[in-house]
Formats: sequence, structure tokens, C-alpha cells
Amino acid sequence: MKFEEAQKDMNFSYFGGGTGVLASGFVWSLAGLTALLHTNQGSMLTLFIGGMFIHPLAMLLSKVLKRPGNHNPNNPLGKLALESTIILFVGLFLAFYVAKLHMEWFYPIMLMAIGVRYLIFNTLYGEKIYWILGAVLMLSGMFCILLGANFIVGAFIGGLTEIIFSLVIFYRSKGLVLNAV
Repeated sequence: MKFEEAQKDMNFSYFGGGTGVLASGFVWSLAGLTALLHTNQGSMLTLFIGGMFIHPLAMLLSKVLKRPGNHNPNNPLGKLALESTIILFVGLFLAFYVAKLHMEWFYPIMLMAIGVRYLIFNTLYGEKIYWILGAVLMLSGMFCILLGANFIVGAFIGGLTEIIFSLVIFYRSKGLVLNAV
């Protein structure tokens, strides 16, 4: 499979990654609501546990929207998608550890870690929009720390940013989301 074919396969199968970004945006928003209505610790667990369901939800949403929801098994970019999840585990470890010392930095660290991972998605999907999404998340995390933002601010920034970008990604996925509905 040629590189461009591999990107097209990933792009078609997952709406350019838009289904995953949307699912992730909802998880971030749910984590923010949990902090607002319950506790910071519950919010962090919501992001962690909810994060485990992002890929299955993205696959389901892709299928509902009449896309395969999984890529060709011979697609070499599938390995890159899986390997890039290591960034999330490192980010989670750092965020949970630092939260013991400075609770307000949990979400900013996660914003930066997720932002770094999204930079790789340009290679997966052939969409430069992921460089912008990654930069927005990384800068948001940095500014949350520098400005001393409240704990929940980062969660809602992550949720809102990802939901908005998911709509742009759906649109950029050649408007095919409208044809599937």
C-alpha cells in the first residue's frame, strides 16, 4: 500500500479522524462537568476512564455514519496510530503525578500531551488541520499554567476546542459526512 493510499484509507475509514476528535471533545466536556458538579479527583478519573472509550466510540460513530470505522489491516499507518497512544500514557502519568503537587496543572499538562499527539495525525490522515489543533491545545495548556487558570478551565478548553475542530474536520473530509446522513 502506497503512503497516499494509506492516508486515504485512514481518512475515509474515520472521517479524517473527526469521529475520534468529537468523541474526545465530549469526554473532555464530561470531565469538566464532573469537576463542576462533583470533585476534581472524579473529573480526572472521568477523563482517564472516558479516554478508554474514545476509540470504540469513534469506530461506532464512523459506522453509524456509514464508514467502515476500521482501516485496512494492511495499512501501515494503523501501527502509527497505536504507537502514538504512548504519548497519552506518558502525559497521564505526568499529569496525575504533578496533580498531587499542583492540582490546577492536571488539565494543562493533558492539553499539551494531547496536542503533541495530534501533530502526528497530519501523517495519519494527510490533514494539516491537525498541526493547528495540536498547536491550539499545546498553547492553551501553556497559557492555563502561566495565567494560573482554575482547575476546570483546561477541561472545558479541551472539550470546546476538540468539538469545534471535529466539525471542521468533518467538513474538510470532503463533505462526505453530509452525504452519509
